[in-house]
Amino acid sequence: MKKRFMGCFLAVALAVTGCSSEGNNGGGKQVSQETEKQQSEAKQTENGEKETASLDTEDGEKGQETVKVTGTPKRVAVHDPSVAVGKDGTYYVFGSHIASAKSTDLVDWNFFANGYATRDNVLYGSLSENLDESFQWAGRNDSDCLNGYAVWAPFVFWNDQYINKDGSKGAYMIYYCTSSTYIRSCIGYAVSQEIEGPYEYVDTIVYSGFTKKKAYDQNSKVNKCYKNTNIPKLIKEGKLDGINEQWFTGTQGFNNSYAPNAIDPALFFDTEGKLWMTYGSWSGGIFLLEIDPETGEALYPGKSEKTEDDRIIDSYFGTRIAGGYTVSGEGPFVIYDEETQYYYLYVTYEYLDAVSGYNMRLFRSKTPEGPYEDSKGNNAALPGKVGHNDYGIKVMGNYTMAALQWKAVGGYRSCGHNSALIDRDGSRYLLYHTRFQFNPGPFELRVHQQFMNSKGWPVTAVFENRGDKISETGYSTESIVGDYEFINHGIQCDKENMLEVQNVTLNEDGTISGDIEGTWSETEDSYLAEFVIDDVAYSGVFFLQHDEDSAPKEVMTFTAIGDNKTIWGIRK
Repeated sequence: MKKRFMGCFLAVALAVTGCSSEGNNGGGKQVSQETEKQQSEAKQTENGEKETASLDTEDGEKGQETVKVTGTPKRVAVHDPSVAVGKDGTYYVFGSHIASAKSTDLVDWNFFANGYATRDNVLYGSLSENLDESFQWAGRNDSDCLNGYAVWAPFVFWNDQYINKDGSKGAYMIYYCTSSTYIRSCIGYAVSQEIEGPYEYVDTIVYSGFTKKKAYDQNSKVNKCYKNTNIPKLIKEGKLDGINEQWFTGTQGFNNSYAPNAIDPALFFDTEGKLWMTYGSWSGGIFLLEIDPETGEALYPGKSEKTEDDRIIDSYFGTRIAGGYTVSGEGPFVIYDEETQYYYLYVTYEYLDAVSGYNMRLFRSKTPEGPYEDSKGNNAALPGKVGHNDYGIKVMGNYTMAALQWKAVGGYRSCGHNSALIDRDGSRYLLYHTRFQFNPGPFELRVHQQFMNSKGWPVTAVFENRGDKISETGYSTESIVGDYEFINHGIQCDKENMLEVQNVTLNEDGTISGDIEGTWSETEDSYLAEFVIDDVAYSGVFFLQHDEDSAPKEVMTFTAIGDNKTIWGIRK
């Protein structure tokens, strides 16, 4: 018989460092055309073979649909992966440095773009000419990207409201950013009738790093005066009420404690059909701008103000929804979930290398404009220059475990800059890039399944996606009880440290023993799981899935969220 317990508490690729990030407070790094070419030609491992099968549990319950997995998934190095789905159902990830790949199953991936090729670029055609207006401000043979390019973190989606030049409606839109320093960047967009491009440039809509008077960065011929952006035109057209003096009070002439770095765009539609773009990095934080879905242009607030709940609304940059005051945070992504009716905001903290504690954080809001809050009710928009480890649910840290196929490179480090997907069948996925413990230079794309817990938070599966299906009716006690590796991801940024792996036992009476003590339970006829550990309640799921060993096998796992922390368990 299946038993449930409601017990009480007891005592990866080549080293590519250029990404949407900034120096001490940022300092972004770029890669050359040759490096990108080498990356695109990196040897991929062979496909694994997959076949579906059904699983019946011992007591006759309907089990999950499982996947027989052998071999290693075909992997790709796509930094800052943004997920999109083509009309034919093919999955795509678009990343920094024009690295892009596609998959039919979210398991095996193949590159299709050709990096920074300047002629016949797969995504942009004649790269330098097509994006010339953006490059005039940043990203082409200038400052940090001297002798190269810096095209980062694109976002692609189908917009059936966009009005094309010929009057027809509907286009794939790509919003991208180009950057030359940790504050001088811009966001532009282009359109295509094919998801793989080429995309035709339309406009550049947000600039950052500008000054009030004539000024230049080192190794740059770009005059940073705001008059060389789109701001004068917007003022003339009545879309802005004038310049905001707060833009110019920084030490370099641009107040990057108040205003954002214009990188990392990500777009989403709200329940009323409005289109929004979230963007930003470190500096003044993460901002939100409304976008006209018919033209792709920004609908600027026009007037700067501070709301009753202390949100900053800038006439040009939009509404600050997270971070600020040069505290770390980049790669924002917002997704709406119809089941919970929440907008979920992901942000990645810290610097992008393998030793600075790069990690993803999660918030949610009932409205697109926020406020976005974590599980403890903290507002993602910081009140000042404060330590922010307490802000946001930490999705995962630097971790390893016994059942990893990447033993030569150790565990995973610096998992971050994610996107998320709710597929047509309602399945949820988290996509991000990761570096590795013993070989910190390379990075690779990873995809994990996600499930909604009883508190309305998406929890992330322990192992990468191999096509396993969770059992809707839950799991037998016999399949759950036993010895587990246990990882508490905590709330701290791990830096060069790896998280401690503890050993625990889930006992048949609903208690937890071993290195930690507590209780566990599974909701009747459901995969939903509840835990109490050190007086902290965690809500999550049990999930029988394939591990990441060289010979993958099915193992019981659990994943849960509580007090802004994520915990994982892997049955031995």
